[in-house]
Amino acid sequence: MEVVVKFLSFFFAVVVALSCCPTESLASGGYKVEHKNAIVITMFGTTVESALDALLNIRSEVTKKYPHTEVRIAFTSNIIRKKWQHRAKDPAYIKAHPEVPDYILHVKTPLATIADLQNEGFDTIILQPTHISMGEEFLDLHTYVDGLMSMGTLKKPKYKPFYKISLGRPAMGTYGTKHPYTEDIERVAKILGTDVKLAKKENAGLVYMGHGNEFFPGNGGAYLELAATMRKMHQGVVTVVGNVEGYPAIEDVIETLHLYGIKKVVLKPFMVVAGDHTLNDMASDEEDSWKSILTKNGFEVICIPKGLGENKKFANIFVSNIGDAAKDAGIKLQ
Repeated sequence: MEVVVKFLSFFFAVVVALSCCPTESLASGGYKVEHKNAIVITMFGTTVESALDALLNIRSEVTKKYPHTEVRIAFTSNIIRKKWQHRAKDPAYIKAHPEVPDYILHVKTPLATIADLQNEGFDTIILQPTHISMGEEFLDLHTYVDGLMSMGTLKKPKYKPFYKISLGRPAMGTYGTKHPYTEDIERVAKILGTDVKLAKKENAGLVYMGHGNEFFPGNGGAYLELAATMRKMHQGVVTVVGNVEGYPAIEDVIETLHLYGIKKVVLKPFMVVAGDHTLNDMASDEEDSWKSILTKNGFEVICIPKGLGENKKFANIFVSNIGDAAKDAGIKLQ
C-alpha cells in the first residue's frame, strides 16, 4: 500500500510539473510569432569571374545600408548555376580562385533560396531583381511572389509559411502609378553622366549594348526612351542604345549614328555585369561583335568593358528600390 501511495504522489508531481512547463503553454496557445526579415538579390548571374565584381558590389551596398538584415544572392540562369556547382566540386578551381565567395559557388534559384530562408525562420522577404528593364524574368518573379503569398494554412493563419513577400522593381522601373517609370529612367540617365563626360572628352558618341528580348513586345521602347532622355539631359553628346536581342538592334544603332553624323563612339555594355555578352558579343575581335561591325562601318571604337553594377551609384538604385518595396509593404528593415 505504501508503494502505491508513493507512486501516485510521484505521478501527480510529474503531471503538475508538465502543466507548468513553458513548451506546454506554447503548444496550448501561447505561441508568439516573431517575424524575421531577409533580402534576396535576384540576378541572372555570370560565369565570368571578373564580372562578379558588379554583383558583389551590389550586395556590398545592400548590406551596408541594411547591416542587420539577412542578405542572400540567387541566380535565375540554370546553366550558370550548374557551372558554379560544377566548379564548387573542383578543388583545383577553388584553389586557383580564392576570390570567389562560397555563396557564389553554391548559389541557388530564387525559390530554393527563399525555401532555405523559410526553413530558417524568415517569413518576411524582399525579393529584389537586378534587371535593367521589366522583361520576362521580372514577370516570372512576379508570379513567384503571387504563388508564395497565396500559400496558407487550414486552421491558423499565423502559421502561414510567409508573412510578407515584396518584389522590388527593376532599374528602369515598371508599370503603376506609385513609382512612375519615367522618374526611374531619369535617375538612370543622371547616374550615367560619368559615361557622357568620357564620351565628351573623346569627342565621341556614346553607344550602349543592352540585352533585350526578341519575344517581349515593347521591351525596346524603354531603351529608346532612356537614350532620348540622355540626349536631352546631357546635350552635346549623342547617346544611342541597342540590344543583342530584339529591337533596337545594331543596324538601328548604326542608322541613328549616321543620322547624327557620328564618326567615333565609346562602346559600353548596358548590362549589370560585363560577362559573356560583353567579352564576346561586344568587345571581341570576332566578325559579328559590335566592335567589329561598327569598325567595318567606318566608326572609330573605344570599348569600355565594365558592367553597370560596378558603378556604386548604379548599384544603389537597387538599394533604393529595396527601400521602396519594404515601405510599400509595411516592412521595416534594419
